[in-house]
Amino acid sequence: MALMLILLPIVAGCALFALPRGERLWSRVIGCAVAAATFAVPFLCDDAGGAFSVRWLSRPFTASLHFAWSGVSLWLVLLLALCTFCAIVATNVAQTRTLIALLLLLEGTMMGVFTARDILAFALFWDLMLLPPFFALVEWGTHRETAWRFLIYNFSGGLTLLLATAAFGILSGSTDVIGSTHQFAGSWAPWIFAGFAFAFAVKTPLWPLHTWMPATYADSPPPMVAVISAVQSKAGLYGFIVIGLPFLRTAMADWRGLIVALALVSLLYGAFVALTQTDTKRIVAYSSLSHLGLIVLAIASFNPIALQGAVVYIVAHGLFSAALFLILGYMEEREETRSISKLGGLGANNPKLGGAFTIAALAALGLPGLAGFAGEIVILTGVFKAGYIWPALITLVPIVIASAYMLRLLQDAINGPMIATLPQRRDLTFAEALAVAPLLAALLFIGIYPHAILTAVLR
Repeated sequence: MALMLILLPIVAGCALFALPRGERLWSRVIGCAVAAATFAVPFLCDDAGGAFSVRWLSRPFTASLHFAWSGVSLWLVLLLALCTFCAIVATNVAQTRTLIALLLLLEGTMMGVFTARDILAFALFWDLMLLPPFFALVEWGTHRETAWRFLIYNFSGGLTLLLATAAFGILSGSTDVIGSTHQFAGSWAPWIFAGFAFAFAVKTPLWPLHTWMPATYADSPPPMVAVISAVQSKAGLYGFIVIGLPFLRTAMADWRGLIVALALVSLLYGAFVALTQTDTKRIVAYSSLSHLGLIVLAIASFNPIALQGAVVYIVAHGLFSAALFLILGYMEEREETRSISKLGGLGANNPKLGGAFTIAALAALGLPGLAGFAGEIVILTGVFKAGYIWPALITLVPIVIASAYMLRLLQDAINGPMIATLPQRRDLTFAEALAVAPLLAALLFIGIYPHAILTAVLR
């Protein structure tokens, strides 16, 4: 069943290219059906994680096409399927068929990352998941260099990941280890971890390896950036959790001071830069840099409570990030601008749009009762318990700043004075509301009942 999570969207994505270029209806129907099916698979499977395993390499080390889900990976699988479904529903471009096909291919390759139990299979799907966003940037991006910057940065990380995987396999004898408790030690362990960590830091991203992110988030079509920001950015965090902590914990401890420092810089830098931006997409992009830095800090604390909070916040950030980018895409399509200075009073005549954006923005700033708050408070508790008093206190600064830039974005675009030059636009259509409603409902549910995710890291 785990193999179905990978093959179903990949086969469907390739099949969509057989449809006429201008086809919209069947592209959406097929895309939504596939995304819904991948969401349902874990609930319909009676096996333990839907495990599938086939040996495919025996020298110079053993490796398998081994896929399954459990704990953290299960929640990322569900988050990916939900965000892909919402992104497909929200797709409204000239080449709808092509974009939906790329979204399905992205879903399939990321399913490979999140369900791989073999580090080599993990590394191979890691590189494959770079291609759909690259082609989307080439087709719909406003600057071709953005696509190449995205590819070069992330492929460089993928190369170090592959080299570290080969070294790990040769020295340990096998890469089919994800999910076990085997500890890898030796003189090479710190450098092997450094290879993994570089790839994870680029993908997350962490400062100063983040420079590909703002332009990518700004130039990508909203459905694609919704999935990239919500789920693909979590691949690096997932790597730290399932590879760094279980197998290279001692080596990770050697690099922990640097990781904590970069996480704090990302937290502060992302928050302060977001506060100065006037482009709505770039505000959310830099806020993501800050939020993801908080998760890295939680992981680097080695505290089980902080790690539980990190998993909750991974899911929460994915939900409100996807919702924000989809809604900002609707706003840009209607007003033909992303500048805050040219927006204002959109909520007055568009209550559905204003209400949806308000919920997503309040979740991003950590309002109690929504999923973002549940993740933040557990992370801070765990970081304090781990003895990281000053990092935890420093973390409070960007959390406060998040309230400033999110409320500024909300007030100026939705609740501010109406700008006379803006024409009257329609409110969210049924399809547009359907795309964001599941994300907002999940934010409310997890904010009220985070227990289900809090236990994931313990399984």
